[in-house]
Amino acid sequence: MARRRAEREAQAAERAKARLAREAAKAEQKLREEQAAAEAAAQIAREKEEALAREAALEAEKKAARDARYAARKGKGKKK
Repeated sequence: MARRRAEREAQAAERAKARLAREAAKAEQKLREEQAAAEAAAQIAREKEEALAREAALEAEKKAARDARYAARKGKGKKK
């Protein structure tokens, strides 16, 4: 009787140990997934920021060209 009880307790301890190992592995996997998601979100934010900067530079370039054309037209009228 005592031997069976000891065996059952040992099996229960092994099951508990295995369960803890599985839970730890799941927690570690979840942490890795969260870190990957955070890195992806940061990458997307960087890409959006870069796109906005490119768009602003393009707008500034267009405005400068427009202003130059306007100044050139205005200058032609004064010369005549």
